[in-house]
Amino acid sequence: MASKHIAAIDMGTNSFHLIIVQVKENGTFKVVDREREVIRLGSSQGKDLSFISTEEMEQAIKILRRFKKLAEYYKANIRAVATSAVREARNRDDFIRSVKELTGIKVEIIDGKHEAELIFAGVNKALELSNKTVLCIDIGGGSTEIILGKDGKSVFTASIKAGAVRLSKKFFPNYILTEGTIRECEQLIKDEINADPDIIFNKKYDFAVGTSGTIQSVAAMIHYYREGERAKVLNGFPFTKEELFKITDEVLSKKTLEERLKIKGIEEKRADIIPAGLIILRQIFKLLKIENMTVSDFALREGIILETIAVES
Repeated sequence: MASKHIAAIDMGTNSFHLIIVQVKENGTFKVVDREREVIRLGSSQGKDLSFISTEEMEQAIKILRRFKKLAEYYKANIRAVATSAVREARNRDDFIRSVKELTGIKVEIIDGKHEAELIFAGVNKALELSNKTVLCIDIGGGSTEIILGKDGKSVFTASIKAGAVRLSKKFFPNYILTEGTIRECEQLIKDEINADPDIIFNKKYDFAVGTSGTIQSVAAMIHYYREGERAKVLNGFPFTKEELFKITDEVLSKKTLEERLKIKGIEEKRADIIPAGLIILRQIFKLLKIENMTVSDFALREGIILETIAVES
């Protein structure tokens, strides 16, 4: 394969991510540029994540135009993939049509299973998991993907309707926490995971891997507590169940957004939805009996790149 560039856009519920890679002749790739913009799709109107507002559409198109301009600078072919918020929106067809008309970008909507497969492909590339049995967790804005992989291939993939934006909207709409809403949130997550027929419980694995915004934010806070400074790189960073539970207790003790913003190491743009993300992760640790987790920098967008290279080679 001749050297070329590919741009992958991950249109998530909480944020849009762009990575641009140079694909080498041997099929490997090198990331040459990346961008991230926070956007809460489906969070301002309707029940659950059921409608993308006019304002959200306009914001999305503005971001995508900027992403396209950067991709054009590298002469990169663009592949844009949308997940939970777009696939559930009643007006998703209008949204996709508007994006195509106003940016020229064709948006693919993928289901939860495909999303999980792409996430695992990215994680597998970041951490070289070919000879290991791995439990992989990705907490997004609208959904959480749980994958068990062995020797680089998935044993099961599950996608549950529990994400940091979705549950914040449902249980903490004003970003204020109460003991009652925390318990209700915990129960919903528990019910969703236990009811999922795709999850194989009590399956042995060598280690657990976490990826994407919520888990990286948690790891960044834990790193700050350990070292007193922000981490430069989180790929391969390990943390324990005890560290997770401790940080969760602290965050949940801060009932208002203003209080949470004072927590050292917290990501300012995620302080509003991090309680829901932490509740999801803590429940997963409990239900799947996780003791330790390792962070992967790669996730869905890198999986998109790998799939695109495989198809085109």
